[in-house]
Amino acid sequence: MLHPVRPGPPRSRRPPRLRANRPPAPRSGARRIPGPGRTPVGISLVAPAFADRLVCRLGSRYEAHARGEPVGRPEAGAEGGRQRIRLAVAGPHLSGQPPNHQLTARGGRLVRACWTAPSYRLYALAGASLPKPGLVHAGGAAAAIEVEVRKLGLGAFGAFVAEVPPPLAIGSVELDDGGVVKGFVCEERAVADATEITRHGGWRAWMSRKA
Repeated sequence: MLHPVRPGPPRSRRPPRLRANRPPAPRSGARRIPGPGRTPVGISLVAPAFADRLVCRLGSRYEAHARGEPVGRPEAGAEGGRQRIRLAVAGPHLSGQPPNHQLTARGGRLVRACWTAPSYRLYALAGASLPKPGLVHAGGAAAAIEVEVRKLGLGAFGAFVAEVPPPLAIGSVELDDGGVVKGFVCEERAVADATEITRHGGWRAWMSRKA
């Protein structure tokens, strides 16, 4: 005998669950760098997301070290999203000198006064309309020279460099703390008939002695 089945109480229907659209997880920055020469070794640099610039900067410094090039502290950094370049000056662009306005007018901020590494020679160049020195890297048999380090925006730095006349140029200058910044250097051909003033320790000391 079949008995009728009584229907149970109606089941409550739950509202569909809303899922928030989550952004995809940011990927990390990475760079693979081969070892020096043909050696079958290398390194991999891995950093958190959005650190690609840091990875590239560290990778470039490692590659320079592997090639035997001098590697000091970073000479440029990012501040407030704008890149800054540190520039060492050793002559008329020092504070209080007439051409100093070429830096201050471009926002060049004085970072510090210091000395180069003890591996430079300083010359008073001949034939220049405005007296100016030439800084030449000479290795171990040289001296430390007084400099000022200023910080310039990338665009202002480029505009300033475009006005530097030969035989002067902008190269890399090593400081007494081991840091490496951009700075005024001089072509060696220009010091053949120049007066060496290294023993005075800097351009200001030489100019005050001449006065």
